[in-house]
Amino acid sequence: MKGHIGEFEELVLLTIAVLGDEAYGVAVLEDIQQRSARKISIGALHSTITRLEEKGFITSYMGEPTQKRGGRRKRYFHLTASAKQALADMKSLRNELWNLSNLELSSQ
Repeated sequence: MKGHIGEFEELVLLTIAVLGDEAYGVAVLEDIQQRSARKISIGALHSTITRLEEKGFITSYMGEPTQKRGGRRKRYFHLTASAKQALADMKSLRNELWNLSNLELSSQ
């Protein structure tokens, strides 16, 4: 299903949104690891990014080479309108389910 996003895809998309113009591979990886306290391989991130591009949820472009990176360029990511809609749909679904669940969450 083109419009469906999985849990890790959602994390990647939201992280790209948070990072804005600084959303490139390593920054996305480090931000997700810091916020989620889980180890993510760069390979898992790259395959997810490829899948998100194939779904039309992100676009990318290459930045300028920098001396700091030995002349290498960073690949930057941006959300598409489809990604924003998919995230809005997922948020709406999650909110509806939380509201219907009657779960009482406590910090024990």
